[in-house]
Amino acid sequence: GNSLEGSFFEPTILINVPKNAAVAKEETFGPLAPLFRFKDEAEVIAMANDTEFGLASYFYARDLSRVFRVAEALEYGMVGVNTGLISNEVAPFGGIKASGLGREGSKYGIEDYLEIKYLCLGI
Repeated sequence: GNSLEGSFFEPTILINVPKNAAVAKEETFGPLAPLFRFKDEAEVIAMANDTEFGLASYFYARDLSRVFRVAEALEYGMVGVNTGLISNEVAPFGGIKASGLGREGSKYGIEDYLEIKYLCLGI
């Protein structure tokens, strides 16, 4: 057989996923879209943040006040709004929580390689 045989996973949408499903807590790197039911904005933000991971999150909205409110409330290092393509060479790439500390790329990527020294001179 082919050395890549079994390496393809067809994009899959899961519907009516329960809040306690493993896919709700894991950081999935693949073409998987679990769909959850929720009553309001506060509930869905709480559901999204109820994980130890925090690399990236995505949502769609028309109302700009909702965009900024929800994006600020999400506990993720990167948030995509109305797009699934959030990485580029000038964007700081990285997560929070168990998804890592620090950033790669952008002007912030150098910070992990620098040592900061504080000097206080009394006169």
